Amino acid sequence: MLKKVLAKKYERQGADEIVFLDITATHEKRQILLNLVKNIAKELYVPFTVGGGIKRVDEIRKIIKSGADKIFINTTAVETPRLIKKAAKTVGSANLVIAIDAKWNGKFWEVYTHGGRNARGMSALDWAKKVEKLGAGEILLTSMDTDGTQWGFDIPLIKVVNDRVDIPLIASGGAGSPEHFYEVFKTGVNAALATSIFHYGKYTIKDIKEKLDERGVDVRIG
Repeated sequence: MLKKVLAKKYERQGADEIVFLDITATHEKRQILLNLVKNIAKELYVPFTVGGGIKRVDEIRKIIKSGADKIFINTTAVETPRLIKKAAKTVGSANLVIAIDAKWNGKFWEVYTHGGRNARGMSALDWAKKVEKLGAGEILLTSMDTDGTQWGFDIPLIKVVNDRVDIPLIASGGAGSPEHFYEVFKTGVNAALATSIFHYGKYTIKDIKEKLDERGVDVRIG
């Protein structure tokens, strides 16, 4: 019930899209809670993206049937890259988002899976390019170094990945002020995702959009 209320609240504030991540689904080795997806989807008019614990094409079909507009995959995409191609054929590349969690290991930005628990030894830059070739329509890039800090987005990571791929990039992790959003949009990313800054009531989505509009960033208001 709380998740449905929050989703509707953010839509009313001006969110262009709502992303629902069942963050423990992979770790707990279970499927996404479809009833919850249905309940949220029927309340929303903006695009609704769902992910977490997705392993098979039949699960993707069920999620879309439950009302999601897009799906995103992280762990299974790394472990079974061929699923990206299958998913793209099932829902279309435009509705397939590949989530990449990355952390600087002293030498390169390394891919993490299982909700940020497992290091994979893979370069996030190389993986981003590969998922694009396999059929991903968007990339949701989260910096584990900045996620939850509210100290700002990981601009160096975002810049290099955005320069590496041609598909839309959604930046995530670290938003704490309107200035942080302005900085990340200067990199050329297509969208920015944030949670803590809104969950804790520090700013509303409308606040952020108005500040960005004042500084010449093209955002949808109203």
